[in-house]
Parts: sequence; C-alpha cells; structure tokens
Amino acid sequence: MLIYAIVFISLALLFYTIAVFSERIQGALKPWHLGLFDLGFVCDVTGTLLMQNISRNSVGVTSSSYLHELTGIIAIALMFIHIIWASVVLFKNNEVTKSRFHKFSIIVWIIWLIPFISGAVAHMK
Repeated sequence: MLIYAIVFISLALLFYTIAVFSERIQGALKPWHLGLFDLGFVCDVTGTLLMQNISRNSVGVTSSSYLHELTGIIAIALMFIHIIWASVVLFKNNEVTKSRFHKFSIIVWIIWLIPFISGAVAHMK
C-alpha cells in the first residue's frame, strides 16, 4: 500500500506544480489549469488517505507526526479553497482577476510543500 500512497502523493506534486507554474508563465488562469488542480487534489487526498491507513497500523507517534498531520490538513483545506476560488474566477471571466490568480496559487503551492517535504523527510529516517 505504501508504493500506491507514494505514487499518488508524487502525482499530486506533479499535477499541482505543472498547473501553478504554467498558470504563472501563461499569465492567466485557464480551464485546463483548474483541471490539473482538480487532479492534484484528488491524488493528494487519495495518497493522504492511504498514508493515514498505513500510519494507523504503525507504532511510535511523535510530535513531528502531529505537526505533519496538522500541516497536511491545512494544505488539503487550502487546495480545496483554491479549487473553489479558481472555479469562481473562471466562471466570472474577469481578465484582471484571472491574471492575478497565480499569486494565490503560488502561496497555496508553497504551503502544500510543507507537509509534502516533512512527510518525505520523516519517512526517510
């Protein structure tokens, strides 16, 4: 099950990174960016649920795992808000808002990296 969790979390990183940086390079939010945000979110939730299932069966909960879990919940919540906000921006079709959306995307992406990196580092030990 661990390999599937790693694959899904890695796919989340791939989809989200491509969406965030292509949106920034292209200078405006486009529908296909939202599609990649959605794919990234689904992969992240799937990988997180798999990891959670694995951690239930392991011993040795530490304070760093609590921090990882807390930042992971925050990151998933922000990804969900990000998707909702991107949908609203695309629906309203305001060019100024679409061109500024990338600033929010970068912030969410950076926050998402915190549990991604802390999880990877913690499981390498």
